[in-house]
Amino acid sequence: MDKIAVIFGTRPEAIKMAPVIKTLQKYPKRFKIIICLTAQHRDLLDEVLRLFEIRADYDLDIMEENQSPFEVTSKGLLGVRGILKKENPDFVLVQGDTTNAFTSALAAFYLKIPVGHIEAGLRTNDKFQPFPEEINRRLISQIADFHFAPAKQAEENLISEGIPKDRVFLTGNTVIDALFYISRKVKDLKILTKRLSFLRHQPSARLILVTAHRRENFNAPLRNICLALKKIVSRNNDLIVVYPLHPNPNVKGPVEKILGKINRIKLIPPLDYASFVYLMSRAYLILTDSGGIQEEATALGKPLLIMREKTERPEAIREGVAKLVGTDIDSIVRNAEILLNSKKTYKSMAKMVYPFGNGKAAEKIIKIIKDKI
Repeated sequence: MDKIAVIFGTRPEAIKMAPVIKTLQKYPKRFKIIICLTAQHRDLLDEVLRLFEIRADYDLDIMEENQSPFEVTSKGLLGVRGILKKENPDFVLVQGDTTNAFTSALAAFYLKIPVGHIEAGLRTNDKFQPFPEEINRRLISQIADFHFAPAKQAEENLISEGIPKDRVFLTGNTVIDALFYISRKVKDLKILTKRLSFLRHQPSARLILVTAHRRENFNAPLRNICLALKKIVSRNNDLIVVYPLHPNPNVKGPVEKILGKINRIKLIPPLDYASFVYLMSRAYLILTDSGGIQEEATALGKPLLIMREKTERPEAIREGVAKLVGTDIDSIVRNAEILLNSKKTYKSMAKMVYPFGNGKAAEKIIKIIKDKI
C-alpha cells in the first residue's frame, strides 16, 4: 500500500483537490491517504471540506489576519516538515501556485519524498503577475517529479523549460471535475440562501458577478475596479452587481468604502461553493481577477472579463469567451457595456467550451499515479 500525503490550505486548493481525494478513496487497498491542511483560509476552507465530506488528518491552522508571505512560508514549511517526518509518505501531492503549495513541495524535497504537482505549467512570464504565485509555481516545477498539466499550453510550457516529457501529463483541470459534481448537486438543493434572497425580487435583472481580491490589485487597481462598477451600474438601469467580498482587509475595507452604499450593488460575505456555483450559473456576465473562475466560466458558457494585466490561462481568450481588460476604469466600462449592449457580441462569447478538461482530470491523475509509483 502506498501512503500519499495530500496537502492544501486555501479554498481554491480544496475545491481542486477534492475530486483527487474522492478518487483516491476508491482504492482503499492501494492507497492510504493522509490529508494535511495548512488552513490559511479557515472558514472558506472548512465549508469546502463539509461540502465534499472530507476530513483532515492534520490541521496546522496557520491563519492570521493580514499575514504576509513571510509568515505563511515559515509556518507552513516547519509545520509540514513535522507531518512528513512523522508519517513518512511515499508521495506528496500539492496543487496550484499558493505559497503553501510551494513550501509543502519544498518540505517534501528536503526529506527526499517524490512530489506530484496538480495544475502544473501555468505561466504569465512576469514574476510579479500574479504575485507571488508566478514564482511559486515555477519553483514547484523545479521540485516536482510528476507534473499534471491542466491544458495544452501548460504542457508545452513545462517541456520548453526542460522538464522531461515522460514526467509531464496532460490531464485537464480538476476544477472542472468539482464544478460538474457541484452543478449536479445544486439542481437538487434549495440554494437561495438568505444572502441571495434579494435575487427572488429581481428575476428580470441582468446579474453581473464580480470577484476581485488578488494581491497585485490591492490599492489603486482595486479602486479603479470599484469606480468602474459604480459607473457601469449608474449607466445601465437593468443591472444588479453581486460582489462576494474576500475577508482580507486590503479588499474588504476599500470596496465597502466606495461601493457600500450604491444601489443595485450587493456586497455580500463569501459564499459557500455550492451557492457560488449557482451564482455563476445565474450570471449574465462575470468580471474577475481570479484564476479558477476563468476555467469555470468557460465551462458554464458565461462571458468573462478578466481584470488583470496578464493571465496564465490564455485558452479562454483564444476560444473567444474571455477578454483581458486590465484594471483601467475606461477599459472595464467599455468592454462591459459592449457585452451589455451588443447581442451579437454577447452571443459570440456566451458559449460553453472545455479547454480545461471534461471533468475526468482526477481519474487521469490517479491512473498515472497508480502506474508510476
